[in-house]
Amino acid sequence: MPSSDNQALSLALNAHYAPGDVSRRILAAVRAAGLDPQEISRDAAALFDEFHGGGRESTRALARAVGLASGERVLDVGCGVGGPARTLCAEFGCAVTGVDLTHEFILAAKLLSQRVGMAERVTFLHGSALALPVADASFDWVWSQNMLMNIPDKQRFAQEIRRVLKPGGRCAIETVVAGQGDILYPCFWAAEPALSFVATPAALRAAFSAAGLEEQSWTDTTALVLAHGQRRLAGMLPVPAGEAASAALGIGVLVPDRVLDKTRNAVRNNEEGRTLAVQSVWRSP
Repeated sequence: MPSSDNQALSLALNAHYAPGDVSRRILAAVRAAGLDPQEISRDAAALFDEFHGGGRESTRALARAVGLASGERVLDVGCGVGGPARTLCAEFGCAVTGVDLTHEFILAAKLLSQRVGMAERVTFLHGSALALPVADASFDWVWSQNMLMNIPDKQRFAQEIRRVLKPGGRCAIETVVAGQGDILYPCFWAAEPALSFVATPAALRAAFSAAGLEEQSWTDTTALVLAHGQRRLAGMLPVPAGEAASAALGIGVLVPDRVLDKTRNAVRNNEEGRTLAVQSVWRSP
């Protein structure tokens, strides 16, 4: 894809994911929930900072499934505001570097890491998944949750994965793939089809294989993601006063625009088989 197209897509994705000042919006939501914005717990942050389909439980499930080990170096591509990176560091002992195309997300990731007391334990870099700002053969794992839907050139991304992995290193992917029928928009990764590059399972597998990566596993996690989406949707209804903190720190902190429509469509897309959720593991030779 020509560089001008890359730049246009980058600007469009930044506008989609991070309208306004994300860090300020997070701190305002924390105050509204009656919490101290200077000391945010990881559990409170997890109500919004793991805003991919399955939430923090899918991060934990994938990490357990692939057997992440303490001390391993992990590159989280499409890290968002850093929720999964902090989970992998705090709960699995990994040394994690996060990369995201959305500049406001990187600023917020650094802020949240400081406020939860992990500023010295995780690293965040602004950059593109198609030109990762890290050295060759420098990571044991590449980790990526729900960002492939915004990548037009899946094979180029897979080539970057292979470049940055150590020999024998592995890549853990969680993503949305195409099912049957048209996807309903707006959804979390795209307000309209122009920003959406959802591949079929066959096309995604072919792209990764063509880059020289070897498939280790492929798991359909649609049921888990659908259940999480249904809980998230139910949580957007009026709640008792005692649950106000959870409501204030919901997904709307990071998705202020048409969040209810996006949540409903996410549920419908999975319920009706328009999209599927998968977790897969790939190995570099």
